[in-house]
Amino acid sequence: MSSDPSLSNETERRPEGRHWFYLLPQDTESARLLYAARLTEKAWHQGDRICLVCNPGEQMDALDTMLWQFTPESFLPHRQLASSAESCPERIGLLAGNPAPDDWDTVIVLGTTLPANADRFQRLALIANNDPQTLSQARSHFRALRELGIEARVHDARRGAQRN
Repeated sequence: MSSDPSLSNETERRPEGRHWFYLLPQDTESARLLYAARLTEKAWHQGDRICLVCNPGEQMDALDTMLWQFTPESFLPHRQLASSAESCPERIGLLAGNPAPDDWDTVIVLGTTLPANADRFQRLALIANNDPQTLSQARSHFRALRELGIEARVHDARRGAQRN
């Protein structure tokens, strides 16, 4: 993941290069959560404030556990937020709602809803697995970003996995 362009040190606002779709070859939710944890760790080490937008309940709880247990040598300090109005003293927040663009450097979307003002985030990453329902939702998000004038970069890991 060290060559991952989505989390470069670049912070200037550009029309391209700050919105990414990651399509994973696995069809499990745990693969999505693990990938989100990896992106979060990278952004956290770069000093970013990261918001993970997820569905309330089971997905948020599973992501919470994943971040606490991500690696044996460390954990990613974070907080579950009830709303975007709630202050987050940690640099990582889990939110089932619309994050405020001024509060976060990187937003990672796992939930079914694309955040309002998606075009205003410095960095936005959407992670989908190979589950048909998740892929359908990702396509919907991709179209919504296009309607905002954003051409998201797609990193499709399924292509390499299919050759094996």
